Amino acid sequence: MSTVDRLHEAVAAAPPGPGTLAFFDLDGTLISGYSASVVYRDRLRRFDISVSELLRTTGAALDTRLRGADVDRLMRIGVESLRGRMDDEMREWGQRLFRQEIASMIYPEVRGLLAAHRRAGHRVVMATSATPYQAQSVAEDLDIPDVLCTRLEVQNGMLTGGLSSPPLWGRAKADAVRTHAAECDASLQDCFAYSNGGEDVPMLEAVGHPVALNPDRTLRAVAHRRHWPAVSLRRPQRGATPVSTARTATAMGALMTTAAAGAAFGLLSRNRQSAANLVGTVGPGVALTICGIDVEVTGREKVDAARPAVFMFNHQSSLDLLVLGDVIRRDVTGVAKQEASRDPRFIPVGALLDVAYIDRSDTTRAKAALAPAVDKLRAGVSLAISPEGTRSPTPRLGRFKKGGFHLALQAGVPIVPIVIHDAGELMWRNSLVAHAGTVHVTVLDPVRTEGWTVDELDDRVRQVRGLFEDCLHAGHR
Repeated sequence: MSTVDRLHEAVAAAPPGPGTLAFFDLDGTLISGYSASVVYRDRLRRFDISVSELLRTTGAALDTRLRGADVDRLMRIGVESLRGRMDDEMREWGQRLFRQEIASMIYPEVRGLLAAHRRAGHRVVMATSATPYQAQSVAEDLDIPDVLCTRLEVQNGMLTGGLSSPPLWGRAKADAVRTHAAECDASLQDCFAYSNGGEDVPMLEAVGHPVALNPDRTLRAVAHRRHWPAVSLRRPQRGATPVSTARTATAMGALMTTAAAGAAFGLLSRNRQSAANLVGTVGPGVALTICGIDVEVTGREKVDAARPAVFMFNHQSSLDLLVLGDVIRRDVTGVAKQEASRDPRFIPVGALLDVAYIDRSDTTRAKAALAPAVDKLRAGVSLAISPEGTRSPTPRLGRFKKGGFHLALQAGVPIVPIVIHDAGELMWRNSLVAHAGTVHVTVLDPVRTEGWTVDELDDRVRQVRGLFEDCLHAGHR
């Protein structure tokens, strides 16, 4: 049994309910790396740091690293430089940095750990020295309702350059944890705390279940002396390696070769659907095998239980399309955004499957493009569509659009939700390279559309989206 599995067992054995709190540090614990570094690099790229601030920051950083000083001076220098900025602009900035970089730093196994606490009814809290602009987007993505962090002073919507409270670092964070537990009427002896750094020993000492998660050298030594669990999570796979690059290139070549063979078969047999079925049955599986990716499906029998259908899937990665093809395999076409028609990875398969490309800038043309899709559904060919419309930076669901629901309603066919759990971990949103691993897929029960009306479609969208959310929150363990 792995250390992560033992940690899940400890969570399950803890007192259930909201009286048990789980406090998570942010930097190095929930994410691999430091959000402050992302902020600093972004400011450097935009020439938003003066020479004076650069020198002062370097000096304070050296004091922190070499002399063991706390981060108080370092943080105050950074906060002073933000004087005069608007709070809402800073929040938008934090959201942008999250989408562009911080989202890809989240430890994949963290989501399963959070899900374990939620299954036990525990309340999850983020406790970090970071500012709200670094922490809030991560908390929202991970569905962490309570955030204890270093608060900046804001007056009339503008940052003053000061702090409204001391930085949550060391003993200050431990005090904030004790205060929050008292406000929640929770026993600290039942609570969990997770951190990666030696500066958080006071917080870990305050609870009954301390966990050194991705510990640095200092904390690992302390954990060893005190017999605390020390667990290192699998790091996010963001960069390309020579092996993963070669595998991906070979897989794409094999997929295009399969598509070409299918097209030739279609010309000879004069049957495009038979050619598409040949590609769907063989191509995705071959490509995934070359990439070293296994697909484990729960509920595969439901794929064929209600055809034709509108297969809806959550979309985070270009890998989703291969996974979906491997799950559905036959008698299916799709709807994709216009930009996909220029993606060399998608063009051969898109042409063979007669995919409907939608120009979102032209509502009239979009509706006209959907009409053939309705005809295909009525003719027995299923449709695969992402109701989010575009890839999300993390497994957290985006807003669902109504297009696929209108199609199911018009054609009178069921909706089959297909929940993809791990594709974004193996192929990051903007990456062209896939890594080896396992993707877990859950096929949910078909949702019948008989009796639906256009007037109640908003409620139906919320219903189906809720099925996805519940499945994603539960995880695949």
